[in-house]
Amino acid sequence: MKKIFITRKIPQKAVDFLSERFDVEYNDSDIMLPKEELIGRVKDKDGVLCLLTDNIDSDVISAASGKCRIFANYAVGYNNIDVKAASSKGIIVTNTPGVLDDATADLAWALLFAGARRVVEADRYVRDGKFDSWKATLFLGMDISGKTMGVVGSGRIGTNFAKKAKAFGMDIIYTSRHRSERFEEETGGRHVSKEELFRESDFVSLHIPLTEGTMHYVSERELDMMKNSSVLINTARGPVVDEKALVKALQSGQIWGAGLDVFENEPQIEKELYSMDNVVLLPHIGSATVGTREEMGMIAARNIADVLGGKAPENCVNPQVLG
Repeated sequence: MKKIFITRKIPQKAVDFLSERFDVEYNDSDIMLPKEELIGRVKDKDGVLCLLTDNIDSDVISAASGKCRIFANYAVGYNNIDVKAASSKGIIVTNTPGVLDDATADLAWALLFAGARRVVEADRYVRDGKFDSWKATLFLGMDISGKTMGVVGSGRIGTNFAKKAKAFGMDIIYTSRHRSERFEEETGGRHVSKEELFRESDFVSLHIPLTEGTMHYVSERELDMMKNSSVLINTARGPVVDEKALVKALQSGQIWGAGLDVFENEPQIEKELYSMDNVVLLPHIGSATVGTREEMGMIAARNIADVLGGKAPENCVNPQVLG
């Protein structure tokens, strides 16, 4: 039987699917493997199901090459994989787009509400036994309905997120490399420059992939453009935001608050953020619903089964390898 390696714990349904068809070696812990162990365990495998926490660099790819046909990434993003190196070795790389659009967009909204209305801070206040009466100025937050929503990125998740803003009567603006007719038709949003978006928005939500061009897309320059009543939401990738610059902006009151599901040097976080009341911190759970995470595993598993069965996979990020 062909051999598969699953690098880290995933929902059992996908493990069972693969085990019925292949000889599966499974690291069923929630601990990321050291690089040398990862290299050793991919060497004789026909396919690898990896997670976004696995650094699939040229060394790992070289170790797998010769036999391995596919690295199936359990994520929509694939910045953790050296796709160019994989392509040079004829290895297919796949991802899991589409299935997590609703879950991630919903979580971005949860962060927006939590940040704007000081939900976490107020919850802690009640739990600490400090709530003794209603007060007219207790935990005043920012209005959401009717405000200007700035969406960075017009892909599936960005569009999904913006569609929900329509229900709140928001003025939707977006910025992206190219105008998107679909985004505009489905959301009523208008395309603006990056600078206008950061200057005009009451809320900015990031929905772009991590590439060389988007590293520190939000830096001190962009934060200085934002209103001091604005909230920044990041459910994309941590390094899209210069975290040190964000700390300064939150400390100085340059922006009202932030909601972060991802971090620049994840899982390490700028230590100042832990003690700030004007930022909500989540442990990268954008797609963390039972149904979404299960289906992500099944998409990755089906991609492996297709490739090893001689078929084109559903989601290939380097189609030139397919020939």
